[in-house]
Amino acid sequence: MDLIKPDLGLLFWMLITFGIVLYILGKYAWKPILKALSEREDAITEALDKAEEAKKQMANMQAENEKLLAQARAEREAILRDAKEMKESIIAQAKTSADVEGKKMIANAKENIEREKLAAIHDLKNQVASYSIEIAEQLVRKKLESSKEQEELVNKAINNFHLN
Repeated sequence: MDLIKPDLGLLFWMLITFGIVLYILGKYAWKPILKALSEREDAITEALDKAEEAKKQMANMQAENEKLLAQARAEREAILRDAKEMKESIIAQAKTSADVEGKKMIANAKENIEREKLAAIHDLKNQVASYSIEIAEQLVRKKLESSKEQEELVNKAINNFHLN
C-alpha cells in the first residue's frame, strides 16, 4: 500500500529529484535538442525553398525549350518550303529548257527534211532530164518509120531505166 499512498517525505524528495533532473535536462539537453530541431527545421525549409526554386527554373527551362523547338520547327518548315520551291523552279526551268531544245531539234529536223526533199526532187529532175535526153537520142539515131515502132522503142527504153 505504500506505493498507492506515498509518504510525504518520499513525495518531497521525488519532486526535488524531478526538479533537478528537469533543470539539468533543460540546461544541458533540451537546448541542444531544440537547437538541433530548429536547425533541422531551417534546413528542411531551405531545402523546400531550393526545390521550389529549382521547380520554377525547370518550368522556365521547359518553356524556353518549347520556344526553341517551335523556332526549330518553323525554320525546318521554312527550309523545306524553300527547297520545295527551288525544286519546282528547277523542274519548271528544265521543262522550259527541254521544250526549247525540243522545238529547236524539230525545227532543225524539218529543215533537214526539207533540204533532203529539195535535193531528192532536184536529183529526180536531173535523172528524168537525163533519161529524156537518152530516149530522145535513141529515137533520133534510129529513124523509125511507123509510130508503132516508136511507141515500142519508148516503152522498151522506159522499162530499161530503173529509178533510184
